[in-house]
Amino acid sequence: MTHAQGAGESGLGRLIELHGVNVAGDAMVAVALANTLFFSVPTGEARGRVALYLLITMAPFAVMAPVVGPLLDRFRHGRRYAIAATMLGRCFATWVLAGAVASEGLALYPAAFGCLVASKAYGVTRSATVPRLLPRGGTLVSSNSRISLAGIVSGALGAGLAGLLALAGPQWPLRAAFLVFLAGMVLALRLPRRVDSTLGETRTTLSLDETGPIPRRSSVGGAVVIALRANGALRAFSGFLIMFLAFLLREEPVGGLDDTLALALVAGAAGLGNTIGTTIGARLRTRAPEAVIVVVLGVATLAAGAGGFFYGVATVLTVALAAGLAQSLGKLSLDAIVQRDVPEAVRTSAFARSETLLQLSWVVGGGVGIALPLDGRLGLGLAAVGLATMLVLTLRSTTRRTLHPADQS
Repeated sequence: MTHAQGAGESGLGRLIELHGVNVAGDAMVAVALANTLFFSVPTGEARGRVALYLLITMAPFAVMAPVVGPLLDRFRHGRRYAIAATMLGRCFATWVLAGAVASEGLALYPAAFGCLVASKAYGVTRSATVPRLLPRGGTLVSSNSRISLAGIVSGALGAGLAGLLALAGPQWPLRAAFLVFLAGMVLALRLPRRVDSTLGETRTTLSLDETGPIPRRSSVGGAVVIALRANGALRAFSGFLIMFLAFLLREEPVGGLDDTLALALVAGAAGLGNTIGTTIGARLRTRAPEAVIVVVLGVATLAAGAGGFFYGVATVLTVALAAGLAQSLGKLSLDAIVQRDVPEAVRTSAFARSETLLQLSWVVGGGVGIALPLDGRLGLGLAAVGLATMLVLTLRSTTRRTLHPADQS
């Protein structure tokens, strides 16, 4: 299945398999850390632990994220080895984490930070690799849809396996993740050699004009920046919901549900939304991506607003479903705009830099989610205001480009 529709000949099939392994390993790490930091202690203590985790791991990453893309640009001639290095780094980090969770040692936090940075670096490098492996007649949207679907399936399998292994002890999901990332390193080295090629590539900036601060670099144009800005808001919304609802539903289960059941339902709704968005994106391909981004921003805004005004089981699940759908469909629409508007010579660099910005947006959203008071109406209401603001900005920018096409850069 991973090698169908020309993916075997182009090498995309190998990247799909690699991404499945990567997501399965990340899911195992996430389950292990959730058990250690969240489920194994009372709510108040759990919030303090996760806040400390965010401070020690996310804050340094927020500083480092802007340089990840430019740093990886310097290794464009060795992307296979860069991806393999992110797998090897997580092998080491998960082994250290396994010992740390068993002994409750301080090594937990630097090892978790290492996993986080390596995971985000993988995402950046993988996004820059996809354009080199497109099947004949294939598009970035359809290829990324296939990669995302493989990630959804393997992530669910990895999380389920980690949950079973956790019954034997908190370190065992991490031991298994070590083996998964080791397999990922081997798969990364087996990617086609052409992913290392930089023939015809040029570095790019994410500016709205051709006067970037770095000489001999190309800007990507206004449409890409507008789409990236909207996707940043959606990615921040996703990070916010994960952190905010995790604590809110544990302390105040919605609708009288058991807290574990409530969290499972929300996670399932988000996963379903992600799957629906990916499936729709594959069918829409490149049709009116700007309009799709506006629509999904509107859907997310309405869902968050409904959750703020009518907080309950149905609205919380709707918010999770809408967030998953909006994030996946919005990202696929961004891919379509990049493929349409960005010259092939700078497309790879544009992917690397845009993915870095999206990862940083998630970090910012997660930080806001952990900092807000645990009030469902307040939190979702503020999220709706933020999304509505971005919706207005996106509509205004898109309308201006439509009415004044000569000003498009």
